[in-house]
Parts: sequence; structure tokens; C-alpha cells
Amino acid sequence: MKIIICGSVSSAAEEIFKARDILVAKGHEVIIPEGMKNEDLRSISEQTSDKIKYDLIRSYYEKIKNCDAILVVNPEKKGIVGYIGGNTFLEMGFGFVLNKKLFCLYAVPDIAYTQEILAMQPVILNGNLNLLK
Repeated sequence: MKIIICGSVSSAAEEIFKARDILVAKGHEVIIPEGMKNEDLRSISEQTSDKIKYDLIRSYYEKIKNCDAILVVNPEKKGIVGYIGGNTFLEMGFGFVLNKKLFCLYAVPDIAYTQEILAMQPVILNGNLNLLK
């Protein structure tokens, strides 16, 4: 399966790399967020200017179109367990509209748009990537 990983680069980088490595070892093709450079954890910042300069939203949409599934890596951030930020929510929406399989590594948080996330019916993996099928 061709899987694209979505998540907050500033808080989930290590888990994104770990998930990528596990999925690749299982024979999946994996795409990680723009600008991430292996385990050195360098990335394009999450600043508005970088999102515009590098056209990150549109370019990730194009990559989502060519994948079978989205894996949301959503560890704790800002004191919210299972954090799903604006960009990741948007990417989930792209995947939903494109009929892609949606997976969340952890439970969906209680935030302003929880009901919209749940309406997309992501499969909750509870941290177990072996459940991704």
C-alpha cells in the first residue's frame, strides 16, 4: 500500500520517522511531510510564510491524490492527547473527499472539530501499526 503520513512536524517528527520505518519494513511505500530530512529532525517550519513560499498545502494534496491511505501520527501536543492540528485536519479532509483510507495512530482528541474528524470515520490504531490494513 502507498501511505502518506500526516502530522505536526514540530511535535511528531520522531514518531513519524518510527512509523515510516515500521511501514517500509512491512513492504509499504511511505511518504512523509515535506522538508523532513531523516533522523536529523530538520524540517521546513510551520510558519505561514513557509507554507506559502513552498506551496505546502497544495503540494501535499497532490501527493495525497496518489496514495492509497493516510496515516495521521497524532501524539500529544500543547497538552492535548492525540493532537490533530489545522493542517492535518485539512489533509484528512482531502483524503476523505478522495476516498482514501484514513488511519489515526492514536485516539481522536476532544477539540473544536472532533465531530468532523469522527464523521470521516478514521480507523483508530491505538498505537499499533500492525492494525493498518
